[in-house]
Amino acid sequence: MAIAKAERLMNLALCLLGASRALTKRELRDSIEAYLEAFGPSGRLPGQRAEAGGDDSFNRMFERDKDDLRELGLVIETSETDEGETGYLAHRDSNRLPPVALDAEEAAALGLAARVWQQARLAGAASGALQKLHAAGGMPAPADGASGRGAAQRQPYSSLEPHIPARETAFEPLMLACRDRRAVAFEYRKSNAARPERRLVEPWKLECWRGQWYLAGFDRDRGEQRVFRLSRITSAVRSRAGAFTAPVPEQVSVRGTVEHWAGESATGSARIRLRRGCGYPLRARATVQRRLDDEWDELELPYGHGMDAWLVEFGPDVVVLGPDELRAEVVDRLRAVAKD
Repeated sequence: MAIAKAERLMNLALCLLGASRALTKRELRDSIEAYLEAFGPSGRLPGQRAEAGGDDSFNRMFERDKDDLRELGLVIETSETDEGETGYLAHRDSNRLPPVALDAEEAAALGLAARVWQQARLAGAASGALQKLHAAGGMPAPADGASGRGAAQRQPYSSLEPHIPARETAFEPLMLACRDRRAVAFEYRKSNAARPERRLVEPWKLECWRGQWYLAGFDRDRGEQRVFRLSRITSAVRSRAGAFTAPVPEQVSVRGTVEHWAGESATGSARIRLRRGCGYPLRARATVQRRLDDEWDELELPYGHGMDAWLVEFGPDVVVLGPDELRAEVVDRLRAVAKD
């Protein structure tokens, strides 16, 4: 069945690439043998009855095939024919890439990048891209002349296993929304809130920082740019119909915004008490650590904007000693959560 589908897709692609004008679904159905065998010709003799559901079944298969070809990279254009029907055509110029040549270092970097993604959707796209480059001669062959998966394992740097986790269910729909420039709606819980709020966002960019994924975009309800941590999205991501037309900034610094919120741009020093055996991320950033007793240690940390949200996550294992404004911010956040 896989071979039959591959042959059907190949015939459809060749038909669209070889046509001198846009072809309708009816013409494609009558031109491709797999469609004729499954559904018969589109035209019928007078008095001839159509097979029940035949046209609907063909339409569903054709739409799936068209989407599969587009997923593989074929650019299929639509236009209206003289008869008012929708026609399909794949211009050769739109489906031809310039020559691509990579040296050994560039090929190794691409190979590592393709192995970063662990979820199936991106893994398949990355693998398909490498196969196309190999087929086009754009990537150098292994030194021993071998090819295939075994050769890939013998490539330089193959012992490196880069990994960027993307476990959040919101990742894939947001990635597609960024690509298609579609506004999205979702429920989002801020770090100092017990209940989520609805957000309507024009997504710009996804970026990973310290193992967490963040989305930068324009919040329509608040009228300004915002950054959202994907792990705090509590609902399904729903895309809105139609692409948004507002321009996307050329430079979107997700990491810089998050670093500022997380206190990376420190302007002072904070003192906290930390329960022994807890808070290892805090200990890793501490400039000074001293033991107070069998239960508590005292730490000095670089202090900047957003540190209160980070400290709240450690709950009763942290007590802020100073400065006073940081202590007040942490207390306010805890009280806001307690009220809800």
